[in-house]
Amino acid sequence: MQFKSIIGQKALVKKLTSAYNENRVAHTQLFLGDEGSGPLAVAIAYSQFLMCDNKTENDSCGVCPSCKKFEKISHPDLHFYFPAATNSSVKKDPKSSLFLDKWRNYIAENNAYITLNGWLEYLGVGNKQGFIRKDDANEIIGKTALKAYEGKYKIFIIWMVDKMNDSASNKLLKTFEEPPKNTVIILIGNNYELLLPTVRSRAQLIKVPPLSDNDISHQLIKKGATEEDAADIALISGGSWSMAQEIFENAGETQSNFLNFRKWLRLCFQPKDYGELLKFNQDMSKLGREKQKSFLKYGIEIIHNSILNNHSNGNIIKKAGEELDFTKKFSQFINEANQKDMYKTLNDAIYHIERNAHAGILYSDLSFKITDLMAKGRSYSKNDQSVKK
Repeated sequence: MQFKSIIGQKALVKKLTSAYNENRVAHTQLFLGDEGSGPLAVAIAYSQFLMCDNKTENDSCGVCPSCKKFEKISHPDLHFYFPAATNSSVKKDPKSSLFLDKWRNYIAENNAYITLNGWLEYLGVGNKQGFIRKDDANEIIGKTALKAYEGKYKIFIIWMVDKMNDSASNKLLKTFEEPPKNTVIILIGNNYELLLPTVRSRAQLIKVPPLSDNDISHQLIKKGATEEDAADIALISGGSWSMAQEIFENAGETQSNFLNFRKWLRLCFQPKDYGELLKFNQDMSKLGREKQKSFLKYGIEIIHNSILNNHSNGNIIKKAGEELDFTKKFSQFINEANQKDMYKTLNDAIYHIERNAHAGILYSDLSFKITDLMAKGRSYSKNDQSVKK
């Protein structure tokens, strides 16, 4: 991965290349930034730059033997450590080296723009949390003591170092402080406060800022988004390419959920045509279980955003256009009279769908409950307005 393939981060790349050209490469560096801003992608491109045989002042060449090995994420002097947990293949004592093939595949599939939740889901660890453990620390200590196979450096990338347990962190303090000659350790994390102070003090801090809206929009257009959609997605993605990608790739399902949820609420708001409401329930019951769950989870998201809007936190709602406009209008009917029960009712519906409840009966029952809750919200809203007057 070359610097030119990184999304944005021009100032950061210039800082890293200048440090190398001025012979100021720190032996232990902490790349601190949200997952979606690309700290892992920057770290890999930086490692390739350090190892390149024919680098320019600003980038690796991309064609030398070292760069070719980096392209396949298989350079023998590039070592990765990351959170892991037991799964169907590794029943006990999980450590990074047992998952390297999966790790390389996951990085390649996502161009190194990855998230912790995505990685753990890819590993198939269920609800277990991933950690970097003492066995990983022992391997790092052992490998740093060895000579490089062929590169100018031995490079260790420890991804999500804030998921390293205290035992592993304490074992590595001396290595972080004084690694062997020509060893570069890159720690990657997004929560500075979760790192032990003794770890933080031993690394040069490199901040990886959120991506600009222009950078995200430009990248989305490359992937086929229209300029208008790209601008909307960039606006609500909070500087995260991971979030922007997810929104873009799920745009069809999100739009479908939005249209269905808006239609359903309108039918429940002041029900006049129960035949139309019954037809809607029948249509929903014919969808697959995962699509039904997606629809209800979308509803929970709208309730959550409505509460945010009512408490003057509308600026953090990840919606735009019609969705945002609908949320703001709908939020006036979500209040203390019904918000808790709305959450519970939708969550209960998801629970019953997962247990194969009869979908037609479930949606009919759910519609009547939502109708009653909407009426409570309207009544509370009217009384509240009367009091204010």
